[in-house]
Amino acid sequence: MTGVTQTLARVLARTANPGIPLVDGSGAGTYPEQMADWVTISSLATAAGTLVLASATFASVRSANRAARVAEQSLLAATRPLLMPSRAQDPPLKVEFSDDHFVLTPGGGGTAEVATNAIYLTMSVRNVGNGIAVLHGWRVEPSRELAQDGRPGLDGFRRLTRDLYVAAGDVAFWQGAFRDPAEPEFEDVSGRITAPERMAVDLLYGDHQGGQRVISRFLLRPREDGKWLATVARHWNVDRPDPR
Repeated sequence: MTGVTQTLARVLARTANPGIPLVDGSGAGTYPEQMADWVTISSLATAAGTLVLASATFASVRSANRAARVAEQSLLAATRPLLMPSRAQDPPLKVEFSDDHFVLTPGGGGTAEVATNAIYLTMSVRNVGNGIAVLHGWRVEPSRELAQDGRPGLDGFRRLTRDLYVAAGDVAFWQGAFRDPAEPEFEDVSGRITAPERMAVDLLYGDHQGGQRVISRFLLRPREDGKWLATVARHWNVDRPDPR
């Protein structure tokens, strides 16, 4: 151990006084040993610095990605629509169909009329979301049991013949019509209106860019005065995970 201790003492002395060479037992200077030690130390220092820089870069990139995700979520939330029934005190809306049939849709409700070759449905809705709602399609739920948890498939929706928009915080209408008496749904919906019975209407809509689509299930309930009351039962997200 004495030899090791002496060698270590010479290395320390050389570090403090660069002009003093290392001397072995024969009295000759051994500069190569000193140079090899500094090369190793320099390599280790460079590696440590690189590791610290890589760690800092990784943390910075991860923080930037998190901030970008938060900003994206905030932007989407600012353009996300959500439809609900309008309030009873909202003014009635005059709705025109393509065959020049007109109805007056009351606030907080809807209309359901059966004609010889057509069934006319309307509903007053309010957008309680932050972004404009663009209606894409609709369907009448054939089942009278509404306790099902599954979201209805998109292939069963009827496409609207014209674009319907609902501005954020504003009231507008939805309209739909059956025009083929030969289809099974025509007879079923006609019977519910005549009875009258509660009907479930699913609306498919999204934001103005076509994303953030939502399916909202509305209920049209018959009242004793012959009018129809609109309520909402459930909302399903199409392009995002459901909250439940």
